[in-house]
Amino acid sequence: MGQFQKFPHPHPLICIEEPENQLHPELLRELAEEFRNYSESGGQVFISTHSPDFINGVDISELFWLTKKNGFSIVQRASENELVRRLVKEGDLPGALWKQGFFEGAGPR
Repeated sequence: MGQFQKFPHPHPLICIEEPENQLHPELLRELAEEFRNYSESGGQVFISTHSPDFINGVDISELFWLTKKNGFSIVQRASENELVRRLVKEGDLPGALWKQGFFEGAGPR
């Protein structure tokens, strides 16, 4: 059980940018679980990351990515992408799929 489940009054929204900085990659899945526990206790968590290791600890239903089109940001749900959903169901990790370019538009190009 994560420490956040003991938090009596969670903040309505916590925003975190790149929580993977200065943290050992083996701890990132545990960190994702802690954030999940916090959100299940009533708070909402928004995290931006560039870490495939971190998103390997996130359920596909919790995963979104942003792309730009005509100057506007578009939010895409990983769980609504049929190919990504199928590959994760077959055992692929979301971080590996992201590194392989399956989250179209999420890369630097």
